[in-house]
Amino acid sequence: MSLAERLEAYLTRIWKQPVTVADLSRIPGGASRETYRFVANVGGEARPLILRRDPPGSLIETDRSLEYLALESFHALVPAPRPVAMDAEGAELERPFFIMERVEGGAVASPFTVMPYGEHARTVGEAFFDILGRIAGADPAGLPLAKAAEIPAPKDCWRIAVDHWAAVIEADEQHPQPIVRAAIRALRHRPPPPPRAVRVVHGDYRGGNFLHAPDGAILAVLDWEMVHLGDPLEDLAWAIDPLWNPFDAKTVAAMIPRDEALAIWSRASGLAVDEDALAWWSLFAAVKGQAIWTSAAKEYRDGGFKEPILAVSGWYTARRHDEILAAALLRLEDIS
Repeated sequence: MSLAERLEAYLTRIWKQPVTVADLSRIPGGASRETYRFVANVGGEARPLILRRDPPGSLIETDRSLEYLALESFHALVPAPRPVAMDAEGAELERPFFIMERVEGGAVASPFTVMPYGEHARTVGEAFFDILGRIAGADPAGLPLAKAAEIPAPKDCWRIAVDHWAAVIEADEQHPQPIVRAAIRALRHRPPPPPRAVRVVHGDYRGGNFLHAPDGAILAVLDWEMVHLGDPLEDLAWAIDPLWNPFDAKTVAAMIPRDEALAIWSRASGLAVDEDALAWWSLFAAVKGQAIWTSAAKEYRDGGFKEPILAVSGWYTARRHDEILAAALLRLEDIS
């Protein structure tokens, strides 16, 4: 039975009326989910949808139920796709998956291109950091996500984050990585102050993970698979990491100047930016990135998942994050 036929069987069962699937096609890329676009024809209506299914192997291990609950929590608060259905066991599709509405009319720009947002960089940037601030400003207690996400104590946010990604490096590295090991030691040696409040952390909020319109308006924030509760500065540090802006030292995320980005985030979130804490989380961001690229390289070399993005991640981005880590460690030595 083809994937389209399996989708038809599943949707017919849960919607309790006949469904036909048309125009099913794989969207290239994607390191933690297989992503397909399709149209579900039901009751005389054509519904453009997206399927996100767990692959045989993955760059990162994530919980699709949290991703689904994140979309339930935020699709009415910020631009995000509306969730439709989820099955953690796989049902007719054999592997865990969820389905969401497809947002039309937008494009995804790679952060590794020169001027990815062209003349609309400022428009994109102002919306980008405002949305991130609104995510950080939302009280998780009233969100569907709170039904499944673990709530850490504020003082434990940094340790949980470091322990998680250090364990990924320990499990997946295939050669010595002295730079990231030194960064992990530095993070543990000088923890950041706890956040004022534990908030929702998107986990991968960056250029390349949102759809924007031709006029620069952001239509949908994508890729919520790393969502969790923690220190909101984790998201901010990841969004402004130098990796996502290789060609323009005057801006962050190839959008707007750093001070403007932080001011927009602070206004939208209602949270002040502690620069010392942000420096810690910025060093952490590069450690987290290096852990992801380490897993990517292992997955590609082991042959379980041959997406080209894994090969690129294990090569270019890993070397670039080594450079970012080394520079951050030198700055830390100067401060000391």
